[in-house]
Amino acid sequence: MCGRYFQQRGPADVARYFETASPVPNLVASWNRAPTRDALVVRRHPETGARHLDALRWGLVPRWAKDPAIGSRMINARGESLAEKPAFRDAYAKRRCIVTADGFYEWRADGKAKQAYAVAMRDGAPMPLAGLWEGWRAPDGSILRSCTIVTTAANPRLAAIHDRMPVILPRDAWPLWLGEEPAASPDELAAVLRPYPQEGLAVWPVDNRVGRVTENDRGLLARDPLAAPPPELDDPPPALPD
Repeated sequence: MCGRYFQQRGPADVARYFETASPVPNLVASWNRAPTRDALVVRRHPETGARHLDALRWGLVPRWAKDPAIGSRMINARGESLAEKPAFRDAYAKRRCIVTADGFYEWRADGKAKQAYAVAMRDGAPMPLAGLWEGWRAPDGSILRSCTIVTTAANPRLAAIHDRMPVILPRDAWPLWLGEEPAASPDELAAVLRPYPQEGLAVWPVDNRVGRVTENDRGLLARDPLAAPPPELDDPPPALPD
């Protein structure tokens, strides 16, 4: 599950990091990006082969959908069933992308109570999330481009919070996932959809106000001093850029 994430790097910094060639989209930083909001997405241009950085709505709308509202239920796609699910299989074969982030949030249930956690790369680098994108044509002829984040089983550390996590792509997997290399085999793609090693991630408790979409400020990333996480989750936040 990945229902909220944060991206405090500006689009120009993201474009440099992912070496994209397109004009930089105008999308402001967000410490609480929610479904149906625009996301910064890296895609491969089908004609030039260059990487493009674009703003796509989070929540995939399949081409066959009658209403774009279905996208609010398509914010995540389980990696284990991408090739079978009608909503995702065509995009999985032809329209894979990277949803760029600085980290994501997850909630740990303790009875009826929940505690929010932030997860980021331990070295403070951007977090490249495996995604799929789609283009949906509205009755008026306009095109809505949307995306979803692919998930997999959580690594042992994150499993103490939630049993799923987004697929985080190591740099050497970007060309294969984006389709820059010769057509990937099913086994090669499946090998990418694995949990990211826990040693590469920092995890810390944050204020539960992140659960409200109206809350959006850098203070959301501060450690919650009242939370009492298990010791193995009590990592210091990484040094992220302003």
